[in-house]
Amino acid sequence: MNKNKLPGEPEVTEMLLPPGFLRNPVHLLAFGFGSGATARAPGTWGSLAAIPLWLCFFWVPVTAYWLIVALAFVAGIWLCGRTASDLKVHDHGGIVWDEFVGMWIVLGLFPDTVHGVLMAFALFRLFDVVKPWPIGWVDRRTPGGLGIMVDDVLAGGMAMACLYAIDRWLITVLVWQP
Repeated sequence: MNKNKLPGEPEVTEMLLPPGFLRNPVHLLAFGFGSGATARAPGTWGSLAAIPLWLCFFWVPVTAYWLIVALAFVAGIWLCGRTASDLKVHDHGGIVWDEFVGMWIVLGLFPDTVHGVLMAFALFRLFDVVKPWPIGWVDRRTPGGLGIMVDDVLAGGMAMACLYAIDRWLITVLVWQP
């Protein structure tokens, strides 16, 4: 199902990509290096594809990390907006650069275990799919590339806050022993 389908737009499964579409570097990036070109659950596949890329830069100093994420967000506004415009669909489900940035936000807590990365992934997908307030509200009111990107940034931020709270709670429970 299309993430932000407008009335009258066809479902993602009905929207075939033009031949050679992913040969365009802009489209290839917006589609998460092809991870969003799947017929089912492109957002999930895009979120998973973000993890190996995160492994390439998670080790940089914190300031550099957040600069990379901020630049990816700004670039994503243009990449996603341009790709949506070329496809003539507000937010094609295959556009997953926003999932990459959202995942990098929640992974900004630098989980040091596989369990931590899996928890970050699960929380991000939960918030991205359910879109609780204010995510859904902002998503419905923000057009263009910014609209495509902002809901995933908010989902990443909310998932990060939950991951932090869970981490603090576990530390408290495990350390505090009466």
